[in-house]
Amino acid sequence: MRSGSPLLVSSSQRKTSPRQPVVSWRWPYRQNTALFGACLLALLSLAACEKKDEKPQAGPPEVLVSEVVQQDVPIFQEWVAQLNGPVNADITPKVQGYLLAQAYQNGYFVKKGQLLFELDPRQYQAAVEQAKAQVAVAQAKLSEATTNVDRDTPLAAQNAIPQKQLDTDLSNQAAGRAEVLAQQAELQNAELNLAWTKVYSPIDGIAGDAKSQIGDLVGTATKMATISQVNPIWAYFNISEKDYLGSAAKISELIRTGKPGNVPVRYIQANGEDFPQAGRVNQVNRQITGGTGTIQLTAEFPNPDSILRPGGFGRVRIQTGDNRNALLIPQPAVIEVQSLYQVIVVTPENKAMFRPVKVGDRVGTNWIITDGLKPGERVVVEGILKVQQFAAAAPQLVKEGIPVSPKPYVAEASAAGSN
Repeated sequence: MRSGSPLLVSSSQRKTSPRQPVVSWRWPYRQNTALFGACLLALLSLAACEKKDEKPQAGPPEVLVSEVVQQDVPIFQEWVAQLNGPVNADITPKVQGYLLAQAYQNGYFVKKGQLLFELDPRQYQAAVEQAKAQVAVAQAKLSEATTNVDRDTPLAAQNAIPQKQLDTDLSNQAAGRAEVLAQQAELQNAELNLAWTKVYSPIDGIAGDAKSQIGDLVGTATKMATISQVNPIWAYFNISEKDYLGSAAKISELIRTGKPGNVPVRYIQANGEDFPQAGRVNQVNRQITGGTGTIQLTAEFPNPDSILRPGGFGRVRIQTGDNRNALLIPQPAVIEVQSLYQVIVVTPENKAMFRPVKVGDRVGTNWIITDGLKPGERVVVEGILKVQQFAAAAPQLVKEGIPVSPKPYVAEASAAGSN
């Protein structure tokens, strides 16, 4: 046999039993090594898969908590308000004529006495000239009558002429004076008509779009434009009769003294931002509206930059009282489900438990809790979803409390007062 054959027979066996040789099978060394490596690789791969399938056990969810704070909180109320100018002047010409020019830009601020429109003045200029001529005629007649009186007075005293002639002269002189006054009045009226062909602004304010165009025939019934005073500007709002009766004493004092109220009023613009200038209540309507059961109040706001415009809607915010020893928590800590409210309270043992609460007004970024919490307790502000998912996966822990890892919650700056 060749040396590389897998069949090997020993020499001793050949001598003792030549007819029945003993056969021994042996794998070559290289083949044994390859097989062993393949098995080892398979075992390592299986071990790696088993390690990969092993999942690390999840620990308690990390949450951010905040303590329940007890403090006095001012109570505010809000009402829808509409802006309007204290004075809204409708510009109408006092004479009839054709519009020649518009001397302002629509929507711009105008000053009192500023020229707005100019009408054709020619017919009124002619009327002035005619009135001047009539005054001159009347003055000439008066001069003649005065001369007659001066001449006939000494003659009548000497009985050179009848007394009746002097009486006639005196009567003509008096009539001449009256005629002069009448013609002077006509002249003044003609000059006024001529002056009214130029239309000026009666107030400082914002001038609206012109309703009349160049070349239009306008008259005393034509509304050419509207100018609104905007500094200060007024906000009109209606409060219920119940709210009115709660402040009736202060309102009565306002009416008796005629002095504006000293309670600051804030105006919240349509975009939700606070107007920087504080206002004050300056007017209360005389009656309660029968259909709505409300009474109208007016608050005055400084508006130096004309940011607020007539017709705008917003809300007025007024402090109406104080909430003593109110309990406050951040608004994100409150869970609302079908008009029912609850929070997640963290016990001293760091276990989270769901608890129903009753809520009051919002105070900036916080919420007033009227029932269900005590001062100093901790509530979950961030990580509520983690606790809910843990509770869904292990419902048996809900009653005894879900283990959590609490961290302090850093609250944002909040505005004082309730909404």
